[in-house]
Amino acid sequence: MGANDGVVSTASLIIGVAASHASHNSILVAGVAGLVAGAMSMAAGEYVSVSTQSDTEQADIARERLELSANPEFEVAELADIYIQRGLDAPLAKQVAVQLMAKDALGAHARDELGISEMISTNPLQAAITSALSFTVGAGLPLLSAWLSPDRVLTWIVGMISLIFLMILGGLSAHMGGASISKGITRVTFWGVLAMLLTAGIGMLFGTTAA
Repeated sequence: MGANDGVVSTASLIIGVAASHASHNSILVAGVAGLVAGAMSMAAGEYVSVSTQSDTEQADIARERLELSANPEFEVAELADIYIQRGLDAPLAKQVAVQLMAKDALGAHARDELGISEMISTNPLQAAITSALSFTVGAGLPLLSAWLSPDRVLTWIVGMISLIFLMILGGLSAHMGGASISKGITRVTFWGVLAMLLTAGIGMLFGTTAA
């Protein structure tokens, strides 16, 4: 997703600025600025998201630990009720709850009551760096294309190369997720083309107005 965002946002920005008849240097400056801003935005968003999720999980686990210490019998009944709702009969549900809590009471409640499957959350800094790097990789392709392209065909080259890359990313994402590859390619291509056309139109509008 980060690489996909990098391609779409940076390519659209470059095409929009190019459509306003800006100089090659101005287009590259805008592209680099978009890359840096986008990567930092992705990193900050991922860091905050993972940190918030981790804080929430830790708070829930701490509260559950206190409840287990204060009233273990109630916690057994609570866990048994969950298993009853999943289809076990009452005696078996209580037996399962007792056995699981005897081995790891906090882990059983974290998993089945709170929905926390892993006690160790993703490192926020690692997630932020990964997100920023994936965005940078995606944004680097349209930026490199703009740098190497002559002014007269810059928009077309950036647009075509970016769409090809988006199609590859869409196909790979769909394949890895077990979804339809053609649908994955179609979705990402449609939104990529729409974003580039809109920014190109805005660039042409403001370029004409400025002129």
